[in-house]
Amino acid sequence: MTIKRAVLRELIDHLDKPEITVIIGPRQVGKTYLMKQMLSRAGEENQKTVYLNLDIENDRRNLESQRTFIDYLHLQLGAQKGVVFLDEIQRKTDAGLFLKGLYDMGLPYKFVVSGSGSLDIKAHIKESLAGRKRVFEIPPISFAEFLNFKTAYQYEEKLTEYCTVEKFAAVRFLEEYMKFGGYPKVIGAQTAKEKKIEIEEIYSSYVEKDVIGLLRIEKSDAFSSLVKIIASQIGQLTNISELSSTLGLSHQTIQKYLWYLEETYIISKSTPFHTNIRSEISKSPVYYFTDMGLRNYLLGLFDIPTIPSLLTGHLFENTIYNHLQKPVHFWRTTDNAEVDFITNAPLFPTPIEAKYHKFTKPVISRSYQNFLSKYHPKTGYLVHLGEEMIEQKNLTTIQFLPFWNVLIDPTIVLKNFGK
Repeated sequence: MTIKRAVLRELIDHLDKPEITVIIGPRQVGKTYLMKQMLSRAGEENQKTVYLNLDIENDRRNLESQRTFIDYLHLQLGAQKGVVFLDEIQRKTDAGLFLKGLYDMGLPYKFVVSGSGSLDIKAHIKESLAGRKRVFEIPPISFAEFLNFKTAYQYEEKLTEYCTVEKFAAVRFLEEYMKFGGYPKVIGAQTAKEKKIEIEEIYSSYVEKDVIGLLRIEKSDAFSSLVKIIASQIGQLTNISELSSTLGLSHQTIQKYLWYLEETYIISKSTPFHTNIRSEISKSPVYYFTDMGLRNYLLGLFDIPTIPSLLTGHLFENTIYNHLQKPVHFWRTTDNAEVDFITNAPLFPTPIEAKYHKFTKPVISRSYQNFLSKYHPKTGYLVHLGEEMIEQKNLTTIQFLPFWNVLIDPTIVLKNFGK
């Protein structure tokens, strides 16, 4: 059974738009699958199509120059309209300039391209495609997509109702998702051993093709050590000086490697929300992993029977972060008060706490109350394993939300935006 992707409808709709459709994201999240679905739909509508994969040498030769490529397209499609699919576009040097030139020629072809990681560094794009493209960033499988797959799409239009009724099953699926992550091949593997084989291949491919092959990082061992350190401290303040001392790398190299990890969708950075630089943390970021399975694999937790209870809170926090609409900030003070996430900043800063705990009555931490006292938001949220509850604290309405409400519909924390 195939895992359905929610973004597919948008991608198919964009086939009718003249802009270049750019599909980017981590390796092995299903970009090629999405392109093949678009290719199939174009064929069903009797459109002529061409598909080239730049990982294949013979296909790559057809893109040696714009003239060579145009001659090839004329041979395959003639002068009629057609849809051209270019997979693994990061293999083309100066891909941005190459695509910009083709677009500006006014050719009768619609272009759909995909690339692993950020095209800005992966394909060495030097010129902007502003006004000529729409970028679709494809993340790993979301919890809603995972849950639909695991329940054989029986509750596709009523996942929230399913979780409300089947609470035990919802928590069990959450634990599986937090442990193994959202790579399609890992989800589709039947046993823990098979899942480990798949995640090992994904990471090995990333190191070989991206870290060494495209980014030309010579100290790949130090790079991998940095990834593991970040994996061990998700949600914690990042100290560049400590990382530099531990790994024996310069501050500049550490910062460059962290940027590479962001641009290749391995980690995501959350920056501090602050209005007072004396009492609030204003510089150090925190990092989260884009995929929890990859993070657990790097720490040797992927194939153990159960994740230690002390770590589940961090996994839950990371999972909630991945599903919130970005940008998402955090709040920390110099006297150690903290709130996990701040959305709607800077005009309507809204606090969100993620607690891997089943509250039976509203409980507000002192740190959370400190934020309420300072910023007086209209609404705050606490995401947990229990039921929906509401608590009023002075001017703030605090909603305790079951985790499935947020993971299935992340916009729920934006519905009171500005009110």
